[in-house]
Amino acid sequence: MSDKGMMEKEEIFSKVLRAGRRTYFFDVRATRADDYYLTITESKKFTNDDGSFFYKKHKIYLYKEDFAGFNEILQEMTDFILNEKGEEVISERHQKDFKKEYETSENGVAQGASPEKFTDVSFDDI
Repeated sequence: MSDKGMMEKEEIFSKVLRAGRRTYFFDVRATRADDYYLTITESKKFTNDDGSFFYKKHKIYLYKEDFAGFNEILQEMTDFILNEKGEEVISERHQKDFKKEYETSENGVAQGASPEKFTDVSFDDI
């Protein structure tokens, strides 16, 4: 690859956000015309059955002409989520070791009870 080709791929400015099994890379890169654009890469770690691991990556290219619209919609969407659901993370059920303590019926009402709600009964009491 030529020196010019190497320069196209060089990051001008970078930041990394580590978020559990996901890592987000924000990289400013230069076009051939020496203008800047942003790449956002999500890298997620997965484990194979044999214990080895691999990463899946997804990339978005964002150009200057789209910044204002992108920022506006991103802000609107994040504000909506935080206003509707707050900042507390409630996605424990998506973790591998999550254990469901109750079942929900079709109308969303919890069925069953947690172990703390059972009464300890001795056969001598019956």
